[in-house]
Amino acid sequence: MAWCAAARTFHMPAIDVSSLRSRAPLAAGIGCVSLAAANFRRSGPSPPFASLGISTDANPENAPAALGPYSQAIKANNMLFMSGVLGLDPQTGKFVSDSVEDQTEQVLKNMGEILKASGASYASVVKTTIMLADLKDFKKVNEIYAKYFPAPAPARSTYQVAALPLDAKIEIECIATLQ
Repeated sequence: MAWCAAARTFHMPAIDVSSLRSRAPLAAGIGCVSLAAANFRRSGPSPPFASLGISTDANPENAPAALGPYSQAIKANNMLFMSGVLGLDPQTGKFVSDSVEDQTEQVLKNMGEILKASGASYASVVKTTIMLADLKDFKKVNEIYAKYFPAPAPARSTYQVAALPLDAKIEIECIATLQ
């Protein structure tokens, strides 16, 4: 059932879902809603995501371990999805300093180690998300970020957030392609 705002009516499409599962790729319009999908059901026993084996007990030597029950990075098909990274020193597990500049530099170094351990690099990053404790640090972060991601830089979003883990000044996550 779909609501069509333009016509202000509900549309009840008659679709044989089993026939959709067998077709790939498929694009169909249903009333005012568009549906585009490829294989609704995966065949075989393999899970849709495969872990890189980078976790709190098997992380790169030069990057800090994850802070909780999550993976530092997961690969799915030819993509790498990296969790948020903080500016922690890998040896001490503490922030390199209180400055956003030092934390940004360390975040990007830590990201580089995780990228390398997964077979990726800064050049393969297609999207980053930056979370800042204070958006006034935007310019300072950009100056350091540009050293790691020269033009054409990845797509990016930047947000000021209410708080970050361990009272960090910055956290960055990314998506990269794998060969």
